[in-house]
Amino acid sequence: VFCFFPTMRWLRPSTVNYLRVEAARGCAQLSGTTLQIDGVKDVIAVASGRAGSGGSTTAVNLAVALANVCKLKVGLLDADAFGPFIPSMMKLDGKPEMSQGDLKIVPTENYGIKCMSMGYFVKKDAPYEWRVPMVMNAFEKMASKVDWGGLDILVMDMPPGTGYAQKSIAQRLQLSGALFISNPQDAELIRRGVDTFRNVEIPILGIIENKSCFKCPHCAEPWFIFGKGEVHKKTEDMRLDYLGDIPIEVEIRSTDKGIPVVISAPDSLVSKIYGDMAQKVVGKLKKLTEEELYPDFSPTNSAAYTRHSSYTMVDGPL
Repeated sequence: VFCFFPTMRWLRPSTVNYLRVEAARGCAQLSGTTLQIDGVKDVIAVASGRAGSGGSTTAVNLAVALANVCKLKVGLLDADAFGPFIPSMMKLDGKPEMSQGDLKIVPTENYGIKCMSMGYFVKKDAPYEWRVPMVMNAFEKMASKVDWGGLDILVMDMPPGTGYAQKSIAQRLQLSGALFISNPQDAELIRRGVDTFRNVEIPILGIIENKSCFKCPHCAEPWFIFGKGEVHKKTEDMRLDYLGDIPIEVEIRSTDKGIPVVISAPDSLVSKIYGDMAQKVVGKLKKLTEEELYPDFSPTNSAAYTRHSSYTMVDGPL
């Protein structure tokens, strides 16, 4: 099997990991099928190693920050079939409707964010008894049957963990990149979670440390009740970008009540942190776009060289 690459030479895969040609911006494709998310420029995944890490809270506030701070058109896709909290966190009580023309699902909307959730496929208060094939079937429906309109970024809240469901979603959807959320005591899960995406050649946009410390509401003194420095050290060891840490603050609780903290307390420390992270994500996506247009596969470019080091250069006619 041969494939052509911008280096103007032929490439032969030396392993079974075939080259994933990056999808053109403006149409995030589901590789291996004809399904595609039309009109979405970038899709980013927000993942975590286990439940309770704050993935959904981060996804919600990051999405709103991308819209408010970066002035982008943003969507929020809740792919967590085992605990879809996005409808409650975004204060969405209704169900999505079908469009009259092409019979596509019209996403619900609040705070300027278009939203779609696995929770719409389950009756209220019913137990979540999803098997992986059921998860993938519902996920594909949301990916192909939803009229997202024109979005700059679609933020996808991944199910927690590093198992088959997470890998299947990562394989099927052409992601622009992934963010990994870790609590201080879960630093050892970072490598496992990151490898879930690296194994299918999805760029890691960075690591976010959630619940990094408790900020006293009276004196603002930080208490590192879950440990300190482990997430930052692990990130450096893996040569990944540390996008910042989110402390435990009382204001964050508003997100669980349906008002993202970046809306309820825009001047709070944690809201400013989310805004800073949103700008970093936009910068990372812009840099990845430039690398796709002008690729550098020299050994000094560690990220690109690592992703494609399994390919052997073969001279031959064009």
